[in-house]
Amino acid sequence: MVFKRRNKRPIWRAVVEFLWPRTGWTRAFQYVKHRLWRLPDPPHRIARGIFAGVFVTFTPFFGLHFFLAAFVAFVLRGNIIASLLATFFGNPLTFIFIGVSSLQTGHFLLGNRNAPDTEEIHSSLGEKFINAGRDLKDNMYAIFTDDTAHWSELKIFYDEVFFPYMVGGIIPGLICGLICYYISLPFIQAYQNRRRGRLKAKWLALKEKAASKADAKKKAE
Repeated sequence: MVFKRRNKRPIWRAVVEFLWPRTGWTRAFQYVKHRLWRLPDPPHRIARGIFAGVFVTFTPFFGLHFFLAAFVAFVLRGNIIASLLATFFGNPLTFIFIGVSSLQTGHFLLGNRNAPDTEEIHSSLGEKFINAGRDLKDNMYAIFTDDTAHWSELKIFYDEVFFPYMVGGIIPGLICGLICYYISLPFIQAYQNRRRGRLKAKWLALKEKAASKADAKKKAE
């Protein structure tokens, strides 16, 4: 294949580069920012796409964020490419904040008085993911074997993690999405106005240069 790596990366290097890109997170943020500002669409549509992408990162539908962001942007008549780029808001540097805020808000809204505090979330969340994944794997095997399917760990995961996360992510997702919308809108407008001015200046310069060449040619004749 044309775009296949010649030297396959070890798993540990892939994990390290996912957590910390070779160019650094600052360079990655700058790249996404410039790509967003240069999209050929009105600023309000790009800002709506940014809102959609940021909002979706607060949902527990990992692996589907691209599709959900595109759908929300389509409903809001925002820029779909901007929504896909804005899902970059959810990254290894922000997932802890996103997960904790969504879970805590969800438990509060659902009235779960026994909701775990932040320290308990950090110590037990990974274990609940692992146990739910083990249940899911065993139940898939049970379809083709005589084993009995067990749903206890998946139920715990749904009741204590997934459902509170889904409900609780709405408020912080809306807040962060609106903040990013109102911050990005004037910057995109200013960038597009400056870029339009530079392009207009270049066009006028080329036009004047062509006119001067035409005049010089006429004089020479």
